[in-house]
Amino acid sequence: MSLWVPNHVAIIMDGNGRWGKSRGLSRSEGHFAGTQAMEKIIDACVEMNIKVLTLYAFSTENWSRPADEVNYLMYLPVKFFNKKLPGFMKKNIRILVSGNIASLPDSTRKAVIKAVEQTKSNDGLIVNFALNYSGRSDILQAVRHLVLDIQHKKIDINQLDENYFQQFLYTKTLPDPEIIIRTGGEKRISNFLIWQSAQAELYFSDVYFPDFNKDLFRKAIAEVQKKHRIGF
Repeated sequence: MSLWVPNHVAIIMDGNGRWGKSRGLSRSEGHFAGTQAMEKIIDACVEMNIKVLTLYAFSTENWSRPADEVNYLMYLPVKFFNKKLPGFMKKNIRILVSGNIASLPDSTRKAVIKAVEQTKSNDGLIVNFALNYSGRSDILQAVRHLVLDIQHKKIDINQLDENYFQQFLYTKTLPDPEIIIRTGGEKRISNFLIWQSAQAELYFSDVYFPDFNKDLFRKAIAEVQKKHRIGF
């Protein structure tokens, strides 16, 4: 019997700032280390033939952090995509973004849109960045679009079902995640993929994300694979 492999894995990349502080570094240096760990997880997904990886890169709640940290977090996508896009093209990786990118700084938004556009014809691993994302806001913006459809009589309210609603979510083109991994020791979902995670297996790791390597990622997947082998 072939080993079950998830189609979609989502990760709450927690602990970057605490990783930096624990080493006498700045929180921003911790966030940069997190991008390096992120590259390794992306490579692991390619190697394991996982179809979709969603990364919680910046939540709407993160705007309340100190200005210098927020500014660095907004600079990181520019730096990351400028450096990594050629490699993503070679690996046939497609970039998507879930979240309200209209509210991002101009340079960040342009870097994100460029990455999405340049990789749109790739048909390998999809890396979906949840950027300026909130699960509650995702549902609210979907409801707004849905109400307009009802007002314009595109659908009768009695015909509304989950499939119709789901087409208005940021993740409308993606399957729901089978596994959500959170690093950093916290055991909560933090407003991430609320609708989409209804049937997801949750896996929590005490390891700060910059130290979350391929072996730990494979271990997380293996824990869920065990449950599939026994018919969970």
